[in-house]
Amino acid sequence: MDAVDRAILDALRANARATYAELAREVGLSAPAVHERVNKLEAQNVITGYHAAVAPESIGYSMSALVGIFLSDTADEDLVAEQLAALAAVEDCWFVAGEESFVVKIRVPDVGGLENAIRALSKIRGVARTRSTVVLSTRFEGRVQSAGRPASTDDV
Repeated sequence: MDAVDRAILDALRANARATYAELAREVGLSAPAVHERVNKLEAQNVITGYHAAVAPESIGYSMSALVGIFLSDTADEDLVAEQLAALAAVEDCWFVAGEESFVVKIRVPDVGGLENAIRALSKIRGVARTRSTVVLSTRFEGRVQSAGRPASTDDV
């Protein structure tokens, strides 16, 4: 991956609906050359998909929470992860180092939805307990560092 590929990634992250011609103007290549590079980045799984960003509140999901999941000693992490993926309220799931084994982001319409989601989490075989943190507001979300350069410890 070279600087041009990184510039294409930055441009696509800013506007995934950009045409190849628009991307070409931004990175200084022809549209066919950009098309070829994008195809290559997709084939290498650097670009893993395109999506529409939706404001959750606009479709009735005004409450979110981060839930730490503590597993029992006999839990099968892969089976727990599969069951977490099956829950509609679980938007994101991370396997983490620390006290919890997983942290999930729950997105629900209201407090009742959160209660139901926590109950569903607690019923998963291998889940010993949960710890929830309700999100009051989101200052920013989904921010990925620029593809233009790798992160360093100086960026912290």
